[in-house]
Amino acid sequence: MPYLILLLAVVAETIGTSALQASQQFTRPWPSVLVVVAYGVSFYLLAQTLAFMPVGVVYALWSGLGIVLIAIIGFLVFGQRLDLPAVLGMGMILGGIVVIHLFSNASPH
Repeated sequence: MPYLILLLAVVAETIGTSALQASQQFTRPWPSVLVVVAYGVSFYLLAQTLAFMPVGVVYALWSGLGIVLIAIIGFLVFGQRLDLPAVLGMGMILGGIVVIHLFSNASPH
């Protein structure tokens, strides 16, 4: 269950960051409202996972997955391209998430 809550927090954060891009520096009202609501939901859900997992692990997973998801959305929705070093770096982030999940005693399995 903690991973589901964390995944929902990541999705909400990704929605908020996508809306941040769409808000055009908070000049468009509806995307701006979505930013605030999505980040609020994300931080609430993030806080809920802290009852089950250490803050360092929660934040590493939340930020790492968020980085990768927003890069994918940036590519698909906003046409933003990444170079090879950026893709390799994100691959390392995903590798770190896998290591935490499979081998760390600090995260629930």
